[in-house]
Formats: sequence, structure tokens, C-alpha cells
Amino acid sequence: MFRFKQFSVDQSGCAMKINTDGVLLGAITEADDPKTILDIGTGTGVIALMLAQRFTNAKIDAVEIDTVAAKTAGRNFEASPFADRLTVYASDFESYLSGFLEKKYDLIVSNPPFYIDSLRSPGAKRTLAKHTDVEFFERFVKAVSNHLTPPGCCWLILPVSIAEIVIELATHHRLYLQKRINVKSYPYSEVHRSIICFGFDKVSVQIGKLTIYQEVNVYSEEYQHLLQPYFLAF
Repeated sequence: MFRFKQFSVDQSGCAMKINTDGVLLGAITEADDPKTILDIGTGTGVIALMLAQRFTNAKIDAVEIDTVAAKTAGRNFEASPFADRLTVYASDFESYLSGFLEKKYDLIVSNPPFYIDSLRSPGAKRTLAKHTDVEFFERFVKAVSNHLTPPGCCWLILPVSIAEIVIELATHHRLYLQKRINVKSYPYSEVHRSIICFGFDKVSVQIGKLTIYQEVNVYSEEYQHLLQPYFLAF
């Protein structure tokens, strides 16, 4: 059980536990008072819960292909103060969206699987959660383009090289990079993640950066400030 300031997250049965990528995406995502949000690959439900805490007028749908993880996320939603605004669907995102062809979202988020053409990890569930290929992202950006409202935005967190691939794929569906935050572990580290935001409007791309640790075992002030609304430790 991972306890946040306004909710708790049971991680039972979830191949992918709460991690830095997920909470960073949940904390850094911005949107203009979204009324509808879709979290693709919700896992424990932590990102959906963080967004429910911040966007108090939003109804949030969360999709999770792993049925056990979906049940866990559902319990986490029901136990939260935001239960009436959160719904989980045990499904892959394409099957889910094919049942709601006319549904549009003001904000779509995902901490997706990202090891393209890499070695498969040993556990079947972990493989499902962490591995994918280019075709997955092609289908993903097509789905986003079909279900994003005209002023809406989509936020993802990805390794740098894969972010470049997704940015290029998105342009084929009239989705353009609007914001990018480059993340590194330490001041002297290489950037290892990119948090990207894209939408239908072509705008000047805003580039930011975030460092997680000031030194070993010491979080940076910017990281603490970002997670302060959520983490008990901050």
C-alpha cells in the first residue's frame, strides 16, 4: 500500500508498481480545465488518481489490459475521495475505444510500454506491461487523433529515442509537439526520459527540463515542489 496525501494505492496483482515515471507524468501534466480525461494503461490507477485530485471537474476513464491490475485499480478508485469521477475498463485501448466511437477527451495520458525490439522480460505480465513495438505507437497515435477534442492534448512519458519516434508518428495524424520536458536523474546525468505533450494546434514548442536528484538519496527542490501536493514525505 502506497499512501499519498489524499488517497492510497494498493499495488496487489499489478506487474508494474508505482514508479518515478508514473508519478512524474501525473504531477507534470497540464491541461485547461479538462472535463473528460482518458488514462491508457492505468496499472494501479495512480496517474488517474493524481489527475482526479488536481482536475476537480473532470470525469476520468481508465483503461487497463491486465484484468487483475484493472480490478486493483477499481478498488483504489472506489476507496478514494474521487470515486464518483473515476471508472476503470478491463480492456486494451483499441477495443475500448471501438465501443465508444464518438467519445472525445480533453486530455489523454499514458505511461506506455516502451521497449521497442528489445529482449523480453521473464514474466508474462511484466512483458505485457513493459514491451511493445513501433506498430503499437502507430495505433496509439491514430486512436488519440480520433478521440481527442480539438483543443485537447495528450501527454506521454518515454525514453528519449522513442519520444522522437512517437513525435514523428504523431505528425502523420495531424498531432504536433507542443511541450517537452527532458528528465535526468542527477545534474551531471544524461537525459533519460522525455515527457511530451502534443495536440492538433501547431505552436512554438516549449522545452523544459527536470532533475530528480540533487545528489544520491537527496531529491532536488524542483522534484519536491512538483510532488509536494501528493507525497506525504514532501
